[in-house]
Amino acid sequence: MHPEDQPVQANRGAFFGRGEEIGVSPNQAYKPSRSECLRQHEVRIRFLTLGCIIEVGCKSIPFATVREGMEALNEYVAKPYEMSEIWNKKFEEEDLYTK
Repeated sequence: MHPEDQPVQANRGAFFGRGEEIGVSPNQAYKPSRSECLRQHEVRIRFLTLGCIIEVGCKSIPFATVREGMEALNEYVAKPYEMSEIWNKKFEEEDLYTK
């Protein structure tokens, strides 16, 4: 297993009341491994006449060009946790404008 695929054992044990047993501080946040993140959501790509739509879970993200879409998808595959955080912030900002 690659080091980046190893889960960070933070707060997981504390959640189950075993934090002290496994040496995890309750103040640390759990960060899933890369492979755990990638397994969380189905990813689909729909190619259009111009650009593409990439669906990750229930979210559909349009891209003006296939190149932009593939670059974003490659970033997501390389760093799924970090990219999910960035995209979720964008979705939350958009929700604020539509309310």
